[in-house]
Amino acid sequence: MTNLPYILSLITFLPLLGALLLVLFRMAARGEDAEVIDRNAPGVALFASLITFALSIYALFAFDMNDSGFQFVEKAEWFGGMSYHMGVDGISLSLIILTTFLMPLCFIASWGVVKKRVTEYMVAFLILESLMVGVFCSLDIVLFYVFFEAGLIPMFLIIGVWGGQNRVYAAYKFFLYTLLGSVLMLIAIVAMILTAGTTDMTALLAYDFPVSMQTWLWLGFFASFAVKMPMWPVHTWLPDAHVQAPTAGSVILAGVLLKMGGYGFIRFSLPMFPDASQTFAPLVFTLSVIAIIYTSLVAFRQTDIKKLIAYSSVAHMGFVTIGIFAMNTIGVQGAMFQMISHGIVSGALFLAVGVIYDRMHTREIAAYGGLAQRMPVYATVFMLFTMANVGLPGTSGFIGEFLTMMGGYLVNSWIAFGAAFGVILSAVYALTLYKKVVYGTITNPKLEDISDMVRREVIVFAPLVVATIVLGIWPSLVTDMTGPAVEALVENIASASGDLGDLATLPTEH
Repeated sequence: MTNLPYILSLITFLPLLGALLLVLFRMAARGEDAEVIDRNAPGVALFASLITFALSIYALFAFDMNDSGFQFVEKAEWFGGMSYHMGVDGISLSLIILTTFLMPLCFIASWGVVKKRVTEYMVAFLILESLMVGVFCSLDIVLFYVFFEAGLIPMFLIIGVWGGQNRVYAAYKFFLYTLLGSVLMLIAIVAMILTAGTTDMTALLAYDFPVSMQTWLWLGFFASFAVKMPMWPVHTWLPDAHVQAPTAGSVILAGVLLKMGGYGFIRFSLPMFPDASQTFAPLVFTLSVIAIIYTSLVAFRQTDIKKLIAYSSVAHMGFVTIGIFAMNTIGVQGAMFQMISHGIVSGALFLAVGVIYDRMHTREIAAYGGLAQRMPVYATVFMLFTMANVGLPGTSGFIGEFLTMMGGYLVNSWIAFGAAFGVILSAVYALTLYKKVVYGTITNPKLEDISDMVRREVIVFAPLVVATIVLGIWPSLVTDMTGPAVEALVENIASASGDLGDLATLPTEH
């Protein structure tokens, strides 16, 4: 397939163009015209996001699956020696497709649900989409940092303006936590640029930083990425942000924004600071196992459905960090698959909570019970994603957890044991939640008149159901895309550390 010129710039900035058009129309509108703009804003946002998704699929078909390097490269001088440098490998392309896949579903899910400042709401999400895609496309470290940090602003506004009762507190907590970590990363970036004399990430990947310097650089990046994922014990902002965020905000927060931390570890920490990564790997494993077990226990005690799923996300990100810092092909492939799967499954779970919240205006578990009698379609869909969240074989959730545990086992069997214990705990809290919400008798009189899923909601869930099952049965859709880049990453780490021993690899289909 012939490459479309500037395909990455088109994917990155098309949502921003849609946001700009909405802003201009809204500024020019008065009176009844403003109401017309508000009514049509979801349609404009959905159209822009669908075109962006179509372009990302075009890029996927034009992508050479056997090439481990960066493709669709665009480069132009910017200022001060920095450049507008874009490019993707299999790792970043998979996350771009996840982002552009989820965004149209968010707009459909918000259609008719958001009542205030509708145009501004759509604009915020379109800007956020551009910034998230920009993070995964950037090959200049300063450009990466600009996209990475700018994404805080629209999410801060989404939580703070359209969130719940304590939205301002949650928005400020989210902003301050992530900003503090990113300031330390900025210091590390400045040190790298002064040492290597370049902002080009491809040159920085090839640069051999001194071992003593790697330690401090690794810690600077770790401060930002650990908060972003988030890892225990810097995870406390996430439950508050999820509970207060609107449904679509929670979907993007769990589905994409958390993955930036994992992407950062894979793109920066492992290849640029391999010696420091091996030094700190035991620390990461310890924090990851604690996160999996501790947050699973905390999730079991929650009375708010959204908060339970938020703690579940922290536990699942523990599997990602185990896979990444196992630093073998199976582990890193598992981490990548887990990020894609979690983006789909957790996004679907937050959408499922939004369905019943729109009807009952409460997220308290005690307010529900017996939904299977009134909402059989909803109960079936909710069951599928609950099983995928637990890691049932045949769903995408199983593949990621299984591969990350295999990668961890190759390093230390106790890591795999701790992660496996966490899987058992996840089944306990997830099945308990499902039992309390869906089974039993209806005790809340308000549930007597509750209606099952409408067509708009079915349209939202259908692609997520298909993706969860297809990836569970056919995981090579992801692993074939990410495989060459992951294998090259692992080989480079082994070469840098002088360890050229047996590398655990996945079988590749040809």
